[in-house]
Amino acid sequence: MFYVKPLPFQATHSLGPLLVFIIALFAFTFDAQISDQLIYNRHLVSSGEYWRLMTGHFFHSNGNHFMLNIAAVALLWALHGQYYHHKNYLMIFMTSALVCGLGIHWFSLNIALYVGLSGVLHGFFVWGALMDIKHKEKTGYLLLAGVILKIAHEQIYGASADVELLINASVATDAHLYGAVGGLLAFFWPYFKGNQKQKVSV
Repeated sequence: MFYVKPLPFQATHSLGPLLVFIIALFAFTFDAQISDQLIYNRHLVSSGEYWRLMTGHFFHSNGNHFMLNIAAVALLWALHGQYYHHKNYLMIFMTSALVCGLGIHWFSLNIALYVGLSGVLHGFFVWGALMDIKHKEKTGYLLLAGVILKIAHEQIYGASADVELLINASVATDAHLYGAVGGLLAFFWPYFKGNQKQKVSV
């Protein structure tokens, strides 16, 4: 018999994903009214509108893009929600979003405009796979290998043309790489902080 893991419906596990859904839904609903002030725009970020590095992730190119990303938020919650609580979810989101935004701004100079949660979601995927490994879940190794191979494939061959047609926009594959790096940093940051505290107390 197969063991079916119960979904992590407890509030402490669900609050973070639910909040992301609500904010993304608000951004999608009022896109025409507020997106010009909040999406990532290279020129305006360079002019000092740094909040766009964070807020742009909540906007989407069309309804298909929104639904794909929200489905991914739910899938990652189902996979790794047992590890979520409001503090670490916020930390993972902020780290992945900031690293993704800065990565695009500093290194992907061909990207003038960017929207979507996919970069951040790659950060959550990497963090969750590493948490599985930490908790002796063998599937964590498969998930980590899978996301590494996916990102490597995208860097070499580019994004799927079918996905680009579906979302009516170019897929910023570099954002997936930067978001994954953010998830990696989010996972190891507590260990770094712990080592620093030990050094101070010696």
